[in-house]
Amino acid sequence: MDARRTRRQILRYGAAAAAASVAAPAIAEAPWPAKPIRIVCSYPPGGLTDVFARAYGDFIAQKTGQPVVVENKTGAGGAIGAEQVKNAAADGYTLLWTNSTTMIQNKVLFKKLPYDPDKDFALVSWMNAGHLPTIVNKDVPAHNVAEFAEYARKNKVSMATYGAGSFSHIVTEMLNQHYGLQMEAVHYRGEGAMWQDVATGAVQGASGSYFSAAAVLQTGAGRPIAVPTMVRARKLPDIPTFYEQGLTEKAFQVRGWVGAAAPSGVSDEIVQRLSDLCVEGGKTERVQKINETFGIDEAARDRVYFKKVMDEEGPVMIEVVKSLHIEPA
Repeated sequence: MDARRTRRQILRYGAAAAAASVAAPAIAEAPWPAKPIRIVCSYPPGGLTDVFARAYGDFIAQKTGQPVVVENKTGAGGAIGAEQVKNAAADGYTLLWTNSTTMIQNKVLFKKLPYDPDKDFALVSWMNAGHLPTIVNKDVPAHNVAEFAEYARKNKVSMATYGAGSFSHIVTEMLNQHYGLQMEAVHYRGEGAMWQDVATGAVQGASGSYFSAAAVLQTGAGRPIAVPTMVRARKLPDIPTFYEQGLTEKAFQVRGWVGAAAPSGVSDEIVQRLSDLCVEGGKTERVQKINETFGIDEAARDRVYFKKVMDEEGPVMIEVVKSLHIEPA
């Protein structure tokens, strides 16, 4: 009799435990999002990465009904912000807004990174950063790349960059390689001071964002001579691409971009929802106005496209940066 009672008790307790194990997740897992979302922007306020983080963050808040807070965690080429997001819970409540330097060039620019761009993040959305025209000072007698190269052969020329390993640095070194020149790359911390020196003639030229260079162009202090990628910039329709001018190297075809990502391990459903929200947000009037201001010709793309860019354009950029022989920090 005792044995039968014990057996019944074991079966009853076992059934109760099984029921509890089934019910527990349903209680623990509230529909996403059920609390505020945090966006870590790995670059300072005012730049395109920050502007996009706030615009898309506001749209996500509007659509989900949850507050979205943007925090700027800058430094080390975006590595500080990236590390914070990597270490965050994989629940969809912490997101990263960063750019190609953080996700690609840093692999070469640093001996050791506190994050793995290829393994630590779930890609959410890719956003074009716009054309980065090459502009020369008004006193340089050049209206295209060939004329500029001819001038550089006969004169001492310095080209400003907004950082070692940046696209502007790549352009300088690739022009040196293509034409056999010895132009000097002068590195600045960002584009502000860089364009001021282009305007005054302290340096002869630079490559950078249309938005940051707008004052130089509007005052006539600088003259655009080429744009990267295979398509002309809508803001500069009369300026041919490098490719059109015979510079067919892949380095002149890569694009600058801003990217949104989540910590690796966030559920596929949440990542897809975020990706869809970003694509939808890219069609809003607010984002379209931002794109117009920054000279960006296309809206946000989904996570599949982001992975395609990483897979296809990432290795090209890595090899180009390696060719610059920069000593890793």
